[in-house]
Amino acid sequence: MSTARPSSPGVSARMGRQARRDTKPELAIRKLLHAAGYRFRVNTRVPDMPRRTIDIAFTRAKVAVMIDGCFWHGCPVHATQPKSNAQWWREKLERNMARDAETTAHLIAAGWTVVRSWEHEPPPAVAERVAATVDQARSSR
Repeated sequence: MSTARPSSPGVSARMGRQARRDTKPELAIRKLLHAAGYRFRVNTRVPDMPRRTIDIAFTRAKVAVMIDGCFWHGCPVHATQPKSNAQWWREKLERNMARDAETTAHLIAAGWTVVRSWEHEPPPAVAERVAATVDQARSSR
């Protein structure tokens, strides 16, 4: 791990204010799923992985929904690389993506189905994909 630090206290403060849960895309998707009759848990801990959570969890069906921010999780369409303190940011964002991959692999190994979506995806499309995945998981159990 690098010894590089955020470029300023202001950057650290902004990073600390970033929403970790209940983001606009999460709320929109949850609202659509709930209106369609689906019941789920929110910000559930990933089994056997400290400090990791599932944004929307259907525990009985074992479906984990992760709604990833484009900047923080390296969206192939919208990701950007900050020019200031570039090395620190590159390492930080790479660690985020590696952690996402590790979490997904862990959940799959534990018998979960993982649905990952990007914050830019239309909530109705994501909710529809999640509902279809949950329905299939329920019918196969």
